[in-house]
Amino acid sequence: MKKVFILFYVAFLGLVSCSDDNDPVTIDPTRPTGALNVLRSGNFVDQNSAGSMGVAGIGTDTQGKEFLQFSSDFNTALATGTVTVYLSTSDTFMADPGNGNPNLLVVGPVRMAGENFFAIPSGISTAKYTHVLLWCGSVGIPFGNAPLQ
Repeated sequence: MKKVFILFYVAFLGLVSCSDDNDPVTIDPTRPTGALNVLRSGNFVDQNSAGSMGVAGIGTDTQGKEFLQFSSDFNTALATGTVTVYLSTSDTFMADPGNGNPNLLVVGPVRMAGENFFAIPSGISTAKYTHVLLWCGSVGIPFGNAPLQ
């Protein structure tokens, strides 16, 4: 009797696990939902011969979440592994840790060339930020900036 139960149980698991379901959909929280409505954008200006190029844009997705987007032709020197993206009130990186860096908003590291999305944290207004900065922390120099218009 126990063998029949085990055989029945194994057969049941086989039927349940072998369904015709499509592959699961992975939702990336850093990607916009639907189309991104870009409100402000600008071309990257290369700095320190880092090869920075492409377009940065800030916009909202269909659910009203705000994102920073780099275009598919975005590129910069990524060999250092420490290129950090900031929103800034100027084209110059001005660290001011004593005041909590009121003119900078760290967005995150950029890890690859091409299209990139960075989710802006809820409750943060990007209205005062006029530039996107690419900062190489390992050598302490800018790799590029994009004025947002």
